[in-house]
Amino acid sequence: MPSHLHEMLVEMFRDRPVLAAELLAGPLGIKVPTFQEARISPGELNDVTPTEYRADLVISLTDGGTVVLAVVLEAQLRKDDRKRRSWPAYVSTLYARLGCPVALLVMSPSPRVAKWCAEPIPVGEPNFVLTPLAMGPRQIPAVTDPVLAAKNPELAVLSTMAHGNKSTDRESIFKVFWAAMNALDPVHADLYADVVLARMSVATRKYLEVLMTSAPYKYESDFARRYYGQGEAQGRTEGKAEGRTEGRAEAVLAVLDARRVALPAEMRDQISRCTDVEQLDVWIRRAATATTSDELFG
Repeated sequence: MPSHLHEMLVEMFRDRPVLAAELLAGPLGIKVPTFQEARISPGELNDVTPTEYRADLVISLTDGGTVVLAVVLEAQLRKDDRKRRSWPAYVSTLYARLGCPVALLVMSPSPRVAKWCAEPIPVGEPNFVLTPLAMGPRQIPAVTDPVLAAKNPELAVLSTMAHGNKSTDRESIFKVFWAAMNALDPVHADLYADVVLARMSVATRKYLEVLMTSAPYKYESDFARRYYGQGEAQGRTEGKAEGRTEGRAEAVLAVLDARRVALPAEMRDQISRCTDVEQLDVWIRRAATATTSDELFG
């Protein structure tokens, strides 16, 4: 069952498909052909049998209208032998459909799972072997350059999740992370910040709150100032609570919109006006898998 983290990882590529090419050519060192456009393609990868295969996302890199490389993106949070049996079908079916090279890119926040994902999959003899391109915390660079973070805020998100708890340079990592959130729309910035901070240890979250609400950093990021709140003690507490509930409500709607789940106007208004953090968290979890409004509110 998809989780909030799973949906966020996929959402980054859905919103910015060129991120797949950047990760392949950058941290993974894969030669990517020249292309003009990166676009989302249908994720249903069915063959002539009744079995249905659905990838998390399919990205096509095109040059002059011709697909030069297709990328099957999978977000994998835990070991699942069934997925390793499905991945060759994803690749071969997409190759049959498009007739171009296909790469399987697997994202995982766990070093152990990422290592498992990267293991070659022997499909047939003599040399039919699929080797997934897996990216875990060890493959993601620590982003401390504000120019790079502003250009590629999604990479800054992945960097913070991978290194925010352990890096000796976490101060720089978090500073460019908050600055990168300024480059995003408020809905996605709040969604990413909530998921990233949820993966941080209690000690890291306390460290971060002190860092970003104390001189000289509290005025460096407009997003951090809005996320943590400024002003007198009471106003800061109320402002922070209001901002967090508003961000959660926007996150619920963003996930539903990304998954194309239709909601009546009155239900959207109910979510937007909700100030109950626990209820909003329930909706966020349900939004990751809900296919109808009844499943969200049930």
